[in-house]
Amino acid sequence: MPSTYTPQGIQQMATGEKAGTWGTLTNTNWDIIEQIAGGYLSQALNTTGATTLAVSDGAATDANQVGHRILNLTAALAGNVTVTIPLDVQTFYIIKNSTTNSYTVEFKYVSGSGSSVTWGADDKSTKLIYATANDGTNPDIVDAGSALSLTSPALVTGINDVKGNELMKVTATASAINEITLANAASGAGPTISATGGGTDIDINITPKAAGKISLDGIKWPNADGSINQILTTNASGVLSFVDNSGGTSWQAVETGATMTAVAGNGYPVNTTAQACTATLPAGSAGDEVSFIDYARTFDTNNLTVESDSSEKIYGSTDDLTVAVEGAGFTLVYVDATQGWLLKDK
Repeated sequence: MPSTYTPQGIQQMATGEKAGTWGTLTNTNWDIIEQIAGGYLSQALNTTGATTLAVSDGAATDANQVGHRILNLTAALAGNVTVTIPLDVQTFYIIKNSTTNSYTVEFKYVSGSGSSVTWGADDKSTKLIYATANDGTNPDIVDAGSALSLTSPALVTGINDVKGNELMKVTATASAINEITLANAASGAGPTISATGGGTDIDINITPKAAGKISLDGIKWPNADGSINQILTTNASGVLSFVDNSGGTSWQAVETGATMTAVAGNGYPVNTTAQACTATLPAGSAGDEVSFIDYARTFDTNNLTVESDSSEKIYGSTDDLTVAVEGAGFTLVYVDATQGWLLKDK
């Protein structure tokens, strides 16, 4: 009775067969078993169509393509391809898709309608795959990595120092890290995160997802930088944002005319060298400010007169304010309808 062979090429010698050659054949079988357990094969695929992995009965060589545990698939693909194995093969493979160009690679049985495993056009990953041989005509091939899933509840792990003090704790579910807690055993000392290693000027990057924000102790920071000269402001509910800097005095060009109309928030250097000047204040709202300064130190000879808007007051009076002090500089702030504009400083 002649020898038979397993689907992956191991020779099964019949009783009384191969007299005097059992040692050699048995050693070859052990080599095939070792190949099946952990053998590596770099397999060049056809650039289009199908590549059939062969079985070489009784041979512990690369020709026994099916009988290798680890397969590295190579080719500069020109189209979508398939890689097939015989219907009776029952094993598992670790397969790296090292092909180039954007085409799919499907791993399947040589025939039948059982399930197969496919790498997408740009998927160059390594997959753990098992061939079930669970049906004589339509067996299944399964992506073991996709089939595995974690169903445990929250996972908690920690890193402790040699004395058992907890330095870091990570709380996570099967699909996401929910919390990382840093601790410091020294009383009063906070944890430190620092960048080390080669080079200088090493950034520490924290990037939230999509429209999420970086939150520090409940304060949410903007996702992006603002415009030049903008400042950070809060909405009093823990959210910071960049806004235009509207505070302070906006100083204007030197005024030299006999009359001018002031605008809230502005400051005016007034030159009365040639003539006196009358400045009209704007209609005021509480907190509005207007500033004046004696540009040429001539207010004593050619006065600055400040008059209110027709409906408002200065120091509770409808009278104008005349400034006759050399080198004077002052700011008026609007308070309310009763007092109108008052001196903020002199």
